[in-house]
Amino acid sequence: MNVAALPLPVEFFPMSERDLDGVAALEAGLQAFPWTRGNFADSLHAGYSAWVARIGGELIGFSIVMRVLDEAHLLNIGVAERFQGRGYGARMLRNAMECAALAGAHRMFLEVRPANGRAVELYKHFGFRQIGLRKGYYPAAIGREDALVFEKELA
Repeated sequence: MNVAALPLPVEFFPMSERDLDGVAALEAGLQAFPWTRGNFADSLHAGYSAWVARIGGELIGFSIVMRVLDEAHLLNIGVAERFQGRGYGARMLRNAMECAALAGAHRMFLEVRPANGRAVELYKHFGFRQIGLRKGYYPAAIGREDALVFEKELA
């Protein structure tokens, strides 16, 4: 057995103001058009379900979910590049879905770039299904990029 391949234990914590610089920096390293620190701060102030994942105190991921009545919308999720492909994205997504369900959401929606094949496969693996397409949703290097709209029943 390759011990180095075993996933390290991850802990989840509610995102706080003191996490914002680290979360914004992590996001900036992941996206060509990242959310700003202000976007994350606005999410906290709006009362969205915002979580960070840490390994040994090191920030490795985050998620932001907005809940309205019995629906949840996964607004943003990210895992530090060096931790990708090791199951941490799945853990982040599972945590986001469980928190949404515990808060009363029966369904979760999200948008994803069609070019983000790893994310599309992750969402499908968790039972999300495509229900639509948003034309020109994301900024892109040239013009705009469409978004696939996915949905999953939580309860």
